Amino acid sequence: MIADALQTALGLLARLDPDVLDAARVSITVSGAATLMALALGLPLGVLVGLSRFRGRRAVVALINALMALPTVVVGLVVYALLSRSGPLGDAGLLYTRAAMVVGQAVLAFPIVAGLAIGALEHLDPRLRPTIWTLGAGRLATAWLVVREGRFALLAAGAAAFGRVFSEVGVSMMLGGNLRGETRNLATGIALETGKGEFALGLALGVVLLGVALAVNGAVAVLRAAERRPG
Repeated sequence: MIADALQTALGLLARLDPDVLDAARVSITVSGAATLMALALGLPLGVLVGLSRFRGRRAVVALINALMALPTVVVGLVVYALLSRSGPLGDAGLLYTRAAMVVGQAVLAFPIVAGLAIGALEHLDPRLRPTIWTLGAGRLATAWLVVREGRFALLAAGAAAFGRVFSEVGVSMMLGGNLRGETRNLATGIALETGKGEFALGLALGVVLLGVALAVNGAVAVLRAAERRPG
């Protein structure tokens, strides 16, 4: 059965089946937009916490690290409550749209970006900032040079966040509604088609999902290797 389904799945991929292409397009666009939103919010927070020393910093770092392990269904439930008709943002009409999926995935990716950014900056050479200060650089210039030094690790944080939200199901299902051609992505499509008994189509979607996931992991590995490369 698996061999027959794999053969059929490869056929669907070879002829560029519309359902597979639509699900892949939704996954890439939604997860890409969510990752950019998480980077825009998470990187500044990560840099601020990573380069600062203040009372309560350990509690902030612990909270961010705890949020990194949030279950996707919990995030979906909270955002659903905010966007539903009876919620405070219900008048915006975002529920069961790609925009709602972007918001939910961004919430999921935000602590990942912030937490990994904090960790990346904390593991830089501790002599870096004092050396920059002795050269006469101000606070902003010092922060910029430190961030530039850790740029590969920060890019890896973005890639890791994308990989996290790209394959999640709970947020996408609860906020997008799994509407064919609109909000159905690779992960929710796999769940639906497999439940319907369409194992071949589900497997085809899984092959695409796995391929993108491997590409993202490969990019993270390249970035980490570049970070460790001297010079």
